This record gives sequence, C-alpha cells and structure tokens, in this order.
Amino acid sequence: MNRLAWAGTETETMPRSEAFLRAGEQWLLADDPAAAATGFRLALADGGPVFVDPRVPLARALFLLDQPAEAQALLDQLKAEGRRDPRACDLVAELLVERSDLTGALDWATAGVELCLQRQSNGAPGPAGRSRESSGDENNAEAELRLLLSLRFRIRNDLGLPEDSYDELLDEA
Repeated sequence: MNRLAWAGTETETMPRSEAFLRAGEQWLLADDPAAAATGFRLALADGGPVFVDPRVPLARALFLLDQPAEAQALLDQLKAEGRRDPRACDLVAELLVERSDLTGALDWATAGVELCLQRQSNGAPGPAGRSRESSGDENNAEAELRLLLSLRFRIRNDLGLPEDSYDELLDEA
C-alpha cells in the first residue's frame, strides 16, 4: 500500500490517501504503531477521500506510542468540529472502550446512533456525499446502526445503566 500511494497511482477505487490509510492499518495489525502513525499522517496530509477520518486511527496509534495527550487532542478536535460520520463515532467509541473510558465511549456511540437515525429519517447523503439510494448503501447504514446500538448497549450494561429507548431499538433492528 505504501508503494502504491508513493507511486501516486490513483484509481477510482483507491485514491492515494486511502492507500496511505490502509497501509497505516496494516502497520497497526503488524504491531508497528510508529509506522502506522506515519501512514495516517500521510493520509491526512494528502487530504484525499478516505473511508474514515485518519485522525481516528492516528489517535489509536498515538495511544499505543504512549502519547496520550496528542491522541486525546485529536479526539477533542474531532468532537469540536462536530461529529458527522457514524463510522468514525463507532471507531472512537471502540477505542475509548479499550482505554476504559466508558463514559466517553457512550457519548460517541450515542452520537453515532443519532447520526444514523437522522440520516434514515431524512434520507441525507452519507459522509462521502453520496445519497443512500442503492440498497448496498442502505444495508451498510443499517449494519452501522446495528453495530452502534450493540456497542452502546454493551457500554451502558458495563456502566450499570438501565435500558433506554435506543436499547429498545436494538431489539427491533
């Protein structure tokens, strides 16, 4: 992926920024958070389209590199800019669960659920600016909502909170 991105070989399905992001993910899987952080920073610098904001996995890499202040600053920046992508909310919530910040994770998971429900109710375009007219996009949106509802339920359960109306949606999903 790094070679593909550095070569500047872009295709409709794989812009350079996406190649850098995916390379970073592979470095995380290979337990090399420093190389991963480099990939995520390159994706940010490129500024092209990606499936999720590179700051989310960059924060994960920075936590692994024992740079919690920089990682938290990225998460704070994402929150301050306004949460607009349910997938990013899901990934941040999962990261915060791993960091034992269940209250923060619940906030992000709830924001993601609300984004999904808002998009379902008004048929708004997804984060990439495409409408959700195809059944594949609708299935992805429904799958993302189920993931967020499940994650949110587990977090609320771990916090000892009673069921609420969003938890009831999980039974319907």
